[in-house]
Amino acid sequence: MEARKQDAASPEKVADEPDLNEGTIMFDLMGAAFGNCSGVTRRNLLRAGVLGFTGLSLADMLKAKALADAAGTKRKGSDETSVILIWLDGGPPQHETYDPKPDAPEQVRGPIGSIRTKVPGIRLSELLPRHAANMDKIALLRSMHHDNGDHFAAAHWMLTGYLGSNAVNQTPQFPSFGSIISRMKGSTKPGLPPYVGLPNTHSVGIPIGYHGAAYLGRGYDPFNADGDPNSDAYRATNLDLPSGVDTGRLCDRRDLLTSFDSARRGLDKSLANRELDQFQSAAFDMMSGPAARAAFDMKREDPRLRDRYGRHTWGQSALLGRRLVEAGVRFVTLTFGGWDWHSSIEKGMHNVLPILDAAVATLIEDLDQRGMLETTIVLVMGEFGRTPVLNKGLPNDSVPGRDHWGNVMSVLAAGGGFQGGQAIGASDARGAVPADRPITPQDLASTLYHRLGLDLSTTFNDRTGRPVSISSNGQVITELGGPNVGV
Repeated sequence: MEARKQDAASPEKVADEPDLNEGTIMFDLMGAAFGNCSGVTRRNLLRAGVLGFTGLSLADMLKAKALADAAGTKRKGSDETSVILIWLDGGPPQHETYDPKPDAPEQVRGPIGSIRTKVPGIRLSELLPRHAANMDKIALLRSMHHDNGDHFAAAHWMLTGYLGSNAVNQTPQFPSFGSIISRMKGSTKPGLPPYVGLPNTHSVGIPIGYHGAAYLGRGYDPFNADGDPNSDAYRATNLDLPSGVDTGRLCDRRDLLTSFDSARRGLDKSLANRELDQFQSAAFDMMSGPAARAAFDMKREDPRLRDRYGRHTWGQSALLGRRLVEAGVRFVTLTFGGWDWHSSIEKGMHNVLPILDAAVATLIEDLDQRGMLETTIVLVMGEFGRTPVLNKGLPNDSVPGRDHWGNVMSVLAAGGGFQGGQAIGASDARGAVPADRPITPQDLASTLYHRLGLDLSTTFNDRTGRPVSISSNGQVITELGGPNVGV
């Protein structure tokens, strides 16, 4: 059910950001093996480098980082910790996933049963058995709330820590977690962009949406790899050669860049064109280099491990997310859409939860077995929860479902040094409101930034020049423990 109805800190740490929306020349990022080199046309040079839906250039990102560094913005804190955010677009139901109510009346309890987990006293949906087996590594935030049932407002709030957009004004107002973190931290290793979205980045059906950078500039939007990692023919779409370039006639990168230099001599010698050499060459080197090629090559994985993740888009995206973090990407967003179950929720949960179970549980197990879980935060969340009482369905589908509900929801957190085996906060007996330890999106943002060693008093200028804090006065969720807590 993808379609849905539209329903200030201290100013001394301010970092001005260049406007990346004007005067930028972009080029495609080459992907195929090179043969014999000859001729990159001026037309191909100018049309190359488009990344996904937004026209974002990786060269823009590199330029933005260089300008920020020149302005004196420091990246500090944990140099190892990465984040994989699994975004359940549409709003997952808490009752049928991470906060079942087995003793509630049927209209509250819903059609899905619950099971014990590895941790005594914590129950999960019966359709999440592998989550249950890994509960000792998982923390559940069961009292998250923002009290807003608008898809756009809620998604913006959960992904940025700020209330900003809504169904009437859908324009992103604040930068996402991923954009802030990539802006302040960069990649963990050279050779890959710091922020990547899979399998195609969107929120509330909007390409990039509230996963983007807003006033930080397009250079801090996610690199949108696009494509289906479950396809036998998968290759990150935005690494492909632009049309008109014969892969059989391209040799090594040095010769190709020589062709770029020749083509560029026909361009005006403006400042923007002079910058083309430095930043576009660097972008080409990054995405045509061995690190990116290897990270996106799913055929390098053991088929048995691929089977464990699940031979579907979600499972293989989770596996690719692990590969990218391993290769040096700081923040990976996995968009798993289709959670807006206003009707037929029982059928919907039987369709999606086994797939989610395999993807999330295998990701946690895989990171743990590789020694990466301690330095990789895994978050699973959507924009809101669902109503505590089942409805009667929709006019064209009279099978019960649940409507939008921002008054309480659950968020899964694992890894990154967080303490697993616990539920933090609680909803009431109906799963309607927080009954203990209310938690807000602002608290989640502050906790995430704090764990990565970011100074919560840091501000960036918005589009009006006003300094805006990255944290929106949220409180660190100290019960999660881990490094930096209380520092």
